[in-house]
Amino acid sequence: MNLSSDDDDRIHMIARTQRTKRVPARLNDCEVTQDNAVNDEGDLIHFALLADSEPLNYRDALKSNVWKRAMEEELKSIEKNQTWKLVDLPDKKKKIDVKWVFKVKLNPDGTVSKHKARLVARGFLQKHGIDYNEVFAPVARIETVRLVVALACKNKWSLYHLDVKSAFLNGPLDEEVYVSQPPGFEIKGKESMVYKLYKALYGLKQAPRAWNKRIDDFLIQIGFKKCAAEFGVYVHCPKDEDIVIICLYVDDLLITGSRIAEIAKVKDKLKSEFEMSDLGELSFFLGMEFMRRGDGIVMHQQKYIGELLEKFEMESCNPLSNPSETNTKIDECSDEEKIDPTVFRQIVGSLRYVCNSRPDICYAVSVISRFMHDPRKSHMIAAKRILRYLKGTLEIGLLFPIGTNSAGSTLIGYSDSDWCGDITDRRSTSGYVFKFNNAAISWCTKKQAVTALSSCEAEYIAGTFAACQAIWLNSVMIEIKCEPVKPLILRIDNKSAISLAKNPISHGRSKHIATRFHFIREQVTNGMIEVQYCPTEVQLADGFTKAVKLDRFEFLRRSLGLVVCNSSMN
Repeated sequence: MNLSSDDDDRIHMIARTQRTKRVPARLNDCEVTQDNAVNDEGDLIHFALLADSEPLNYRDALKSNVWKRAMEEELKSIEKNQTWKLVDLPDKKKKIDVKWVFKVKLNPDGTVSKHKARLVARGFLQKHGIDYNEVFAPVARIETVRLVVALACKNKWSLYHLDVKSAFLNGPLDEEVYVSQPPGFEIKGKESMVYKLYKALYGLKQAPRAWNKRIDDFLIQIGFKKCAAEFGVYVHCPKDEDIVIICLYVDDLLITGSRIAEIAKVKDKLKSEFEMSDLGELSFFLGMEFMRRGDGIVMHQQKYIGELLEKFEMESCNPLSNPSETNTKIDECSDEEKIDPTVFRQIVGSLRYVCNSRPDICYAVSVISRFMHDPRKSHMIAAKRILRYLKGTLEIGLLFPIGTNSAGSTLIGYSDSDWCGDITDRRSTSGYVFKFNNAAISWCTKKQAVTALSSCEAEYIAGTFAACQAIWLNSVMIEIKCEPVKPLILRIDNKSAISLAKNPISHGRSKHIATRFHFIREQVTNGMIEVQYCPTEVQLADGFTKAVKLDRFEFLRRSLGLVVCNSSMN
């Protein structure tokens, strides 16, 4: 049949109007209204559902008094910091567009904290060498944060959290940058003019570096010294026995020290220079929650894990007691059907962040991370198994004990390795964990870069990997006035690897080992590290190299200091 477009539309309209619509059975007990239904006052009924959602564009935001006030507050903050000046655009210069970004800030209990509007520059329009040069800005590593928390608990120090308001607006710019006027707030009669930036805006590529340089100069000016081994940590010693430590992560500051009076002085100096929010004693930092108990502080991510389960529709899944299936190894699975790589990578990335407080899933997450380039069905099943394990252990966190004893005051490391564990390329997996004050502060699981020809070689390579981390931790601890007892202890459950580290022997099993892996032998020789044998039964790094049985897994989890958050509370 030859039909015109009008006839075809009419036929489809008739078909749609004659179709009988049935309400799903799950909605039988619900009051159902149309999307375009209005109430007696002429307002959309469903509009109430969008009350706490972010506007899609600035036009929608300007219609709401709450969001309009948030936008005006952002502009006032920019003007207060003398961030820009309205000028005519010079010849041969290009302006960078800006946009509004809206976000509803929530409290840990899910209630609305504030409505935040941020003016962001479209940094992807910048040209390297013209609009920016260097962009790198250091931040404190997560293991450093754990080390500082463990040190504070050991000495019974107080921990405080400060947040800098509109931090990037404080960073002076070295480059000549021009941006357009904020959408919705153009000055009448001067629409063609632009703003010349004297300080950074959010979204500029050099904004983090500019802010870091600004606060770095100020902290050094008031007497702090930057750690050479960790550029995100600053130390101030006003007197011989007093110390104040700051961990800087972009605009979040974790402050602790031996005397509350000295900490208060530092906080006052910071508040006089920057507009800051004093969040009080440490409770929430970088997405990690800190809960005080009678026996110490528990670091956990219960809220984040709950959001993670909800995001990937796993909040109603059946929990499991082990994140990895014992005696089962995952390979490429190239004969299986492919899955959505974006969703899989989102799950893996989220789980890697959970590893910051949950060393018990470190090995399982490491295994599935190897297949992000081409994920298959088996890989997704393994990823969801970890989520099911987290569902059943939602309240578990990492304990930092208060006080110390002579055994817990030193830095103790555990190093382990499997042999040819990867069934694809037959490479081994190294794992280590370091404890200070009976709290796990640093751990890692990593597949080795070379193929080991024996279990001795695999353990020796893993020991070198752990020795490098031990030397770095020692350097940081010295700079924060917490020098550990020497020599540093590294426990390995392979006597051949220990002999190889202690003795400069060269035979058929070791002469082919690359020179860089003999770093541990050098550290043992100069007395920096002492290699000790420990039976496999008490090797805490065992769970970082392989999937273990449930009873073994639960023993390792307890030994690492993972506890239920709600137990032993004040």
